[in-house]
Amino acid sequence: MAAQALRIGVLGSARIARSFVEAVRPSTRVTVSAIASRDLRKAQAFAAQLNVPRSFGSYEELLADEGLDAVYIPLPNSLHATWSIRALRAGKHVLCEKPLSVGGAEARAMFDAARAAGVHLVEGYPYRAQPQTLKLRELLTAGTIGKVRLVQASFGFTLANPADIRFHPALGGGALMDLGTYCVSLIRLVAQERPRRVNATAHWSAGAQGGVDRTLAATLEFGGGLLAQVTCSLDACPHRQALIVGSGGMIQTTFLNHTSTSAPGSLKLRLGCDANAVDSVVDTAAANGFLAETESFAALILEGPEHWNGATPEESIDIALTLEALLQSARERRAVDLAVT
Repeated sequence: MAAQALRIGVLGSARIARSFVEAVRPSTRVTVSAIASRDLRKAQAFAAQLNVPRSFGSYEELLADEGLDAVYIPLPNSLHATWSIRALRAGKHVLCEKPLSVGGAEARAMFDAARAAGVHLVEGYPYRAQPQTLKLRELLTAGTIGKVRLVQASFGFTLANPADIRFHPALGGGALMDLGTYCVSLIRLVAQERPRRVNATAHWSAGAQGGVDRTLAATLEFGGGLLAQVTCSLDACPHRQALIVGSGGMIQTTFLNHTSTSAPGSLKLRLGCDANAVDSVVDTAAANGFLAETESFAALILEGPEHWNGATPEESIDIALTLEALLQSARERRAVDLAVT
């Protein structure tokens, strides 16, 4: 372990926590130093299997550990705000899994807690740290495809297990909060602003108030004239893709999110709007998303905010507000306006 390695504790021992620990193990910038579970035996077994030095039988015990600098939170969506705020108040930096919260008010309260404690809070989107997305941002910043007019982002797969927590309304489940958050975050990255109006429709696992959205489609309108579309589904053939169309070209991306394997990504690029348009493929390097994201998180803390390549606090709040408005729109079957301040 390097002298300045960030010491991270993990709240929870679910499968995603295991993937996280395995992914960051090669790092010299971060080290997973502790794991906590509500069942001490689970925490001890997890620690033994993955060579984590310390294990705790409660989240509170881990947060009290002075040998930790930061906490990774992969708990169910409905618990993100509660445990992030507790970790922040304990003086720990927080890397919280997406979605940051189940509503805009929670997101704002979380960042208020971070500022009050003088520590960092970030929302985890491994795809943002992938070379594919870094190249996408570079192309957009350079104005390679001109002014962006349209964005379409879609993500889906089939979730067959009815007991999966993503089917539990009380835990913040549903297609939008699991898959659609990636799409919304990508659109926010491209648009660089919050939508002013959203209009969504959904198919529900039960009654609109008692179940979760299995499939959702929506249109987002932005003040600058950009129009975007989101589709997400827990009941579809696996797919993940986005189309970004500008006044002078377009980009297609899978905005891949590899967190346990390192696979290269590419962008399909078209320059021009007539018969002479040129198509090309921009190849990017392979990288493990969890590892790249967590090392960027460490750089944020140890070197400064300019080293973080994930969502900013403003972006995360906008994403939370947009997700909240989309669900409201789908439930109430009407367009919902978002405040611009």
